[in-house]
Amino acid sequence: MTEDEPLVNDEDLYCIGCGAKIQTTDRDAPGYTPESALKKGMENNELYCQRCFRLRHYNEIVPVGLTDDDFLKLLSQIRDADALIVYVMDIFDFNGSVIPGLHRFVGNNPVLLVGNKEDILPKSLRRSKLKDWLRQRANEAGIHPIDVALVSAKTNQSVDSLLVQIDKYRKNRDVYIVGVTNVGKSTLINQIIRQNTGKADLITTSRFPGTTLDRIEIPLDDDHFLVDTPGIIHAEQMAHYLNGNDLKIVTPQKSIKPKVYQLNEGQTLFFGGVARFDYENGPKNGFTVYAENNLYIHRTKLENADSLYEAQLGKLLSPPSTEEDIEAFPKLVRHEFKTAKKSDLVIEGLGWVTVPEGVVVAGWAPEGVAVILRDAMI
Repeated sequence: MTEDEPLVNDEDLYCIGCGAKIQTTDRDAPGYTPESALKKGMENNELYCQRCFRLRHYNEIVPVGLTDDDFLKLLSQIRDADALIVYVMDIFDFNGSVIPGLHRFVGNNPVLLVGNKEDILPKSLRRSKLKDWLRQRANEAGIHPIDVALVSAKTNQSVDSLLVQIDKYRKNRDVYIVGVTNVGKSTLINQIIRQNTGKADLITTSRFPGTTLDRIEIPLDDDHFLVDTPGIIHAEQMAHYLNGNDLKIVTPQKSIKPKVYQLNEGQTLFFGGVARFDYENGPKNGFTVYAENNLYIHRTKLENADSLYEAQLGKLLSPPSTEEDIEAFPKLVRHEFKTAKKSDLVIEGLGWVTVPEGVVVAGWAPEGVAVILRDAMI
């Protein structure tokens, strides 16, 4: 026994918010908890590390010394398990939700694909068509799910149906919940816990990447476990480049209201100051934008776009909004495409623009954020 790893009945203590082992000496390491908070948490039977406490009460992120390799090592335990894998993806940011080489982590275990944040998409989109679209995109990524479910963890929509599917496919096995950061995985598990125990918001959730630091085991009623694994950090997500307040402006909170812009070639749309869309070549056309309803979209001439951005970043073109964030914000990088058919130009973590066939367009995103062209979702 060491002083920095408290034990109760000869067992280690773990944060119920992120799964990290509790310790009281290293402020910069996962699981740090001051002695005073440790005692209080044990008395209340709600033991959180300092990082989770600050996230829950102040929406403040505390960096910890975990690398991508640490996350991958934790996930690699799944390969040797006999379990149902519930793979949670953000429907709004499908491409940013893909775990590269997922098959290496799941082995021969069956995968149930769950499209989360279903409430964000327009109600006019047929859900059966959306499920087919998700399955096709998953197949392209080398994932062959046994079934596809649509839920909204935030609103508790269709979580009951998901539980029925999980029970159907797990066949007296453990259930591992996997996903990249920021897809709503821990929010979904909180809904499951609430339905089964009545306890609300047990696991720490936030808009910041990397909230769950270690596996969290929730007992099921047959001596098996529902296991929340740490989210793989997807470096190409927009969330890594914005502070908490700006993320609220960029990340959709409610059902998206598509906006249609009639553009002539040589026109540009700015998405605040975080991204840009250029219509380079083609006849006058309608372009449909799917993004957070409150994100400011500014139309201008392509020839004026560079100078406007330089003069108005953080002012008219916001977010980013604070002087510190503007200074640290990466430069925008241009990605050009020519469409062979109706397509979505996707800026990962921000949204997409549906583009007609036979035109030349360009998407600009912070250096490191992916911009891709895919088959149109809608």
